Amino acid sequence: MASENKGRLAGKNAIITGGAGGIGLETSILFAREGANVLMVDISAPALEKAKAKVLQLVPQASRVETRVCDVSKEDDVKATVESLDSWGGLDVIFNNAGIMHARDDDAVGTPEEIWDLTMSINVKGVWYGCKHAVLSLRRNKKTKGSIINTASVVALVGSATPQLAYTASKGAVLALTRELAIVHAREGFRFNSLCPAPLNTPLLQDWLGDDVPKRMRREVHFPAGRFGEAIEQAQAVLFLASDEAGFVNGHDMVVDGGMTKAYVTPEGPPLPAPTNNALKNEL
Repeated sequence: MASENKGRLAGKNAIITGGAGGIGLETSILFAREGANVLMVDISAPALEKAKAKVLQLVPQASRVETRVCDVSKEDDVKATVESLDSWGGLDVIFNNAGIMHARDDDAVGTPEEIWDLTMSINVKGVWYGCKHAVLSLRRNKKTKGSIINTASVVALVGSATPQLAYTASKGAVLALTRELAIVHAREGFRFNSLCPAPLNTPLLQDWLGDDVPKRMRREVHFPAGRFGEAIEQAQAVLFLASDEAGFVNGHDMVVDGGMTKAYVTPEGPPLPAPTNNALKNEL
């Protein structure tokens, strides 16, 4: 029964953008498991319904899991999405996770202006809109605390010889935006933190790397553990930031990269295996 749920997010209302896959889906599963009422948001209705089915299969005791199609680059969409939680009692947590890295994103010369603008609209404006309407919701519903988590990237902290200029610039903007809002709204009890993931072991990445061993090694060599991260390992960090356990964590750039950004050289030897236990793996 929902009333018996005493998880770390019990009774909290949460929005997760980019909820149909990757970090967003894993976070939706964890939030539901920890007692939150979850609104999964993405651009694709079919993908959302498939993701919702997975959440409910893995967490049959979930309090409330719903979906909503939203284009985060459009403020009216974001506004309506956040306001839809007023009927739940208003949001308590929003994870502004939706973002893109376009295949045509390149360097200073090769990045087309339309790709720059598209990336900024989704990755920066989308986060700003989510933050803006989260603050309005928290105020409107007279909340004394709230957690806003924004997805940035390790490329906001270190440079990359494989150019992705618009994406990198957009994630740097997310860090700056998050830090400022954290200070501005601290006295209201609203916490703003960013997540900085390293490259993850996703089907998209594996398809892109394929059988190109040098291409794969060029990336894996930067990880001290010799492996890519898993989406669930990012979701665990988001869960902490969303919970009351992180009540004094504000304006923090949480880097979840296995030590990649701290490594000068990495150890020799076989890579560590990816996590496979039930606590860290939500595969069907």
